[in-house]
Amino acid sequence: MNYRHAFHAGNFADVVKHATLARILDYLKKKPAAFRVIDTHAGLGVYDLSSDEALRTGEWQGGIGRLIEAEIPENIAALLEPYFETIRDLNSDDAVAAYPGSPEIARRLTRRNDRLTLVELHTRDYEALFALYSGDRRIKTVELDGWLALGSFVPPKEKRGLVLVDPAFEETDEFATLADGLAKAHHRWSTGIYLLWYPIKDATKVRHFHEDIKASGIRRILRVEFQVASGDKDGPLTGCGLLIVNPPYTLADELKLLLPWLQKTLSAGPGAGHRLDWLVPE
Repeated sequence: MNYRHAFHAGNFADVVKHATLARILDYLKKKPAAFRVIDTHAGLGVYDLSSDEALRTGEWQGGIGRLIEAEIPENIAALLEPYFETIRDLNSDDAVAAYPGSPEIARRLTRRNDRLTLVELHTRDYEALFALYSGDRRIKTVELDGWLALGSFVPPKEKRGLVLVDPAFEETDEFATLADGLAKAHHRWSTGIYLLWYPIKDATKVRHFHEDIKASGIRRILRVEFQVASGDKDGPLTGCGLLIVNPPYTLADELKLLLPWLQKTLSAGPGAGHRLDWLVPE
């Protein structure tokens, strides 16, 4: 599949990924020491939901569009607040015209002493990313293959932080590349938090991916899988997963509350569901 961000910004997969990202960033800020966010496949940073790409799919309407219209219980609203904060800051009223990608979420939820490294290979996307953040001295934008960055930019000098790996899955061997990239990065920086996103379209490929991750010897890997409906490898995306290495100790309990509500709110038909467990424990 080709999961270019501009076509899918704000969809159900973005909601799950970005709400989780915001929870991790909120946790990292609890300590005063600076940290770094490394985004290996950064995309544009901010997405116009009236663009041709967004209008062509309309996927945001089944994602963030549903969330902003939902009645949210108080405990769920508290967990979503950092994520919603970034969306409110980009939009002037209750309507959502712009959607923050992971670079913008990280920019808005980090502090003056924290740093961001944003990597993007596609020239047009990189130019937009550079133009958006060139005035912020906390942010370094790099035009580079994200897989090279995954090995080159760790460990960061801050020795604290998060690596987000969210590839477009344009190549048939992307799952193997993702597993190999994580193993190499973790060997260089075993204490960092790693957040890996992947599509769920082919159950066999996902199973082999998980087997490769287990075989790497990396410990403490939390697995999140989320389906809005039954799907197949030749149809539209209806499921996605996250692997979180070294997750904050609060994250699993937070997701136990959040995921059932998100499933109910974002469900698009039979087969909707979620999974939260340890792919690899301590």
